[in-house]
Amino acid sequence: MKQNSQEKLYKAAIYSLAFLWIFTGLTSIYFSPEIGYKILASANITGSMADFSVYAGGALDIVLGLWLLTSVKTKLCCIAQVATIALYTLILTVVDASFWLHPFGPITKNIPIIVLIIFVYSSSSKTKEV
Repeated sequence: MKQNSQEKLYKAAIYSLAFLWIFTGLTSIYFSPEIGYKILASANITGSMADFSVYAGGALDIVLGLWLLTSVKTKLCCIAQVATIALYTLILTVVDASFWLHPFGPITKNIPIIVLIIFVYSSSSKTKEV
């Protein structure tokens, strides 16, 4: 019984993280790219560099979400997710550190997300893959 609940929690974690990555990528590229452009412009990143940053970041997010759903090399995917979050956090901190104090927590939410990724990482060899 306990193993079954562990597997269910593992699947829920995988699906939650995949949703987060895919939806964030789609939002960055399709639903609201102007937010990314505005943030980049505040760091004097415009033109083709801004285009590349918005679309590459969105594509990376989608790839990470889809990778999670494949159950292929899940631990490596978890490492890639944490590295991506660390990079995004560093960039956003340099561009505008006030995001740490934003009431919706665009940076502070990274801490519980990383904990969830660590759960998936540590559970990936203990549970059946999704």
